[in-house]
This record gives sequence, C-alpha cells and structure tokens, in this order.
Amino acid sequence: MTTSSAENLYTPRPGSPAALEGIRVLDLTLARAGPTCSRQLADMGAEVIQVGSPARADLGGSDYHNLHRGKHSILIDLKHERGLEVFFRLVERADVLVENYRAGVKQRLGIDYPTVSARNPRLVYASISGFGQQGPYRDRRGLDQVAQGMGGLMAVTGPPDTGPWRAGIAISDTASGTFLTQGVLAALFVRERTGRGQWVHTSLLESMVNFMDFQATRWLIDGEVPPQAGNDHPTIFPMGLFKTRDGHINIAAALGWKAFLRAIDAEEIEEDARFADHESRLEHRAALQDVIEEKLSARPTDEWVAILDAAGLPCGPVYSMDQVFADPQVEHLQLAQTVEHAADGQVTLLRHPVTFSQTPTRLQAAAPIPGSQSLEILEHCGYDAEEIDALLAAGAVATQRNAGGW
Repeated sequence: MTTSSAENLYTPRPGSPAALEGIRVLDLTLARAGPTCSRQLADMGAEVIQVGSPARADLGGSDYHNLHRGKHSILIDLKHERGLEVFFRLVERADVLVENYRAGVKQRLGIDYPTVSARNPRLVYASISGFGQQGPYRDRRGLDQVAQGMGGLMAVTGPPDTGPWRAGIAISDTASGTFLTQGVLAALFVRERTGRGQWVHTSLLESMVNFMDFQATRWLIDGEVPPQAGNDHPTIFPMGLFKTRDGHINIAAALGWKAFLRAIDAEEIEEDARFADHESRLEHRAALQDVIEEKLSARPTDEWVAILDAAGLPCGPVYSMDQVFADPQVEHLQLAQTVEHAADGQVTLLRHPVTFSQTPTRLQAAAPIPGSQSLEILEHCGYDAEEIDALLAAGAVATQRNAGGW
C-alpha cells in the first residue's frame, strides 16, 4: 500500500456521502439516553428532525449543544388533534422514529408502535425506557444513577468496603443510546431484505447489566459476587493506579511482570516469597502496592510513562478534562471540533469516535434553536401558507417554546 493510499483510509475525500445519507429520523426524545442515539444517527449522516413540545424544554447549555448538534427542530403539541395529524404526516415520510416515553405514555398519546407502524410499515421504531417495555417495572421512571445502582455498577465501583460509588459519567444513558443505535442500523439492514420495519428497544437497566460484562459473568459462571476493588483491576494484580513522585500513573504491570521489574530497577521484588507468583501477589496486593510505589517515587509520571512504554508495558497518566484535550494524541485525532451556533457563536463539540474510510461521519451543524425549522419542515410535508398559519394559530405547532416552558 502506498503512503497516499494509506492516508486516504484516514482522511476521506471532501464531499464523500455519509453512511446514512437519505435516512430520515424523527427524534421524540428528552434528557440524555434517547438523544444519544439520534445524535449518533445524525453524525452518520441521517436527517434528524427533533420533535419537541412547545410547553416543555429539554436539557440546556452544553448538554443541549452536545446532544442535539446536526438536528432540525419542530415544536408540535402531540396532545392537540391537529398536532397529532402533523406528527403522522412526518411519520409517513420517515425511516426511523426514536422515543423514550414510558410505555403507558406513548399509548395514551396514540403514538405507540402498533399505531405508528400501521401508518408506515417500513418505519424502524426505536425505544429506550428505564426498565424495559414489559415486566413489573415497565411504568417506573428511570434515570442513570438508579440504573447504575440496580445494574450492579455501584457495588463494584470505589475503594474496598466504602459503600456504593457511582461512576463519574451517565454510563447507562450512553450505553443504552449506543445499543439502540446498533439496533436501528441492524433493523435498517433487515428492511433492505424484507421491506418492513420493526420495533427495536432497550432500557437503561438492560444496557447497564450488559455493560457489567466480565463482572456479571463472574457471578453467572463462577458464582462469585464481585467486591469493590478501587483503582485496581478486580482479578489481576499488579494492574491499576500507582503513585509517582508528582502524581499518579496507570500501569498494567502484570502483563509483563519481569519486564516491569527491570524497568523500575526492582528485580529483587520477585525474590520476596509474598510476590513469587500471581496468586501470592493477589493475596499480598497492599504490601506489593507499597513496594512498587516506593520505587516509583523516584521519578515523575512523565518519565515513568516513557520508560514503561519503551519496555512494552501499557501505561498512562491520569488526566483532568483540560489535560485530556491538550494531549498530542487527542489533538491529532481531532476529537474536538468547532461549529457555529445561531445564538451562541462558536461551540466546540466531541466528534463521533468511529472513522469510516469511505462514508465519513461529520458534525453537520450546531444544535438548532427549538422550533426554528418548524415552518420549513411543515412546507416540506406539503402544508401551504394558509394551513401553516392555522396550525400556528391553533397552537398545534409552534416556532418557539411557550413562556415559562421548562
């Protein structure tokens, strides 16, 4: 492969079509989990129409910019008869609908899957809920920290014997949104064969339990209830966080134990019976931690990263968020990109983290001002000026949120 052809794998030609170009998505979601799915679809080139309520706002500030970039916005009162008519006209022209209502709510509104599918059998109807579409908790309200607790994450996070700790991100929201994106893509692929859409759904709880992965299988297969392990790997040691002269470093020392000892000039450690084999090192992990950190105190983190990397050992510093985006590899990957927002000016956002060599993802635009494209979307749906005026006058559709809407 020539240098130029190799570079093309990383830098698609300008103007290349996006993977989901031509796919239209209706986004009825609020908060974080559902918007994560529709945002990912927008990043991959889908036309996403955010269907908001004139009376209810969503997350604001940086959250709004992050979750709704690249979308179009229309405000529809789904409780209004004429608003529901507008919604179904959009449904007839859509490929995907994403929603995160509780099961009973979408049924009361008359926008549940059987009803919507009858109007557009090709539609992929994608749902996120707190606990699933069926079962004893189906109508409960859910949120990320509740799912972290019920999914087992808080029981294995944090230092040993310190009680439950939440993760520092809304991990079940992000997980469920990402799993739903995968489901949508698979359902669109199936539609190419069958000509029909289907209902795909997940929940915060299902996604959180699935993300427990090897910790879950420690129970399911081994019958072991995983305890808290702090900053150490739960089953392998030494692998975790260690103090240095000026801070901390993460090191997977167990993946190259002898090379690690040579690198830190501590081959005598292996002569200690407490650290002679993996089982012994696990049993005496606190003592081994102290011995290793005594050695690491001789140098600052940056020097140890260079030494251990040269020895072939996975390692790295612990960054605050400002340090993350100052890292040369993060800068090279261009994980942060800037777009222009109609009201807030330049806004820097995270790009989609998957690279396509032929159909690139892109930040198509900043987040829309809610309702700013209502008129344009109605025109595309075939409404004339007189009909649009009547919809606005009736309150079925709006171009901005009501005063006091939250």
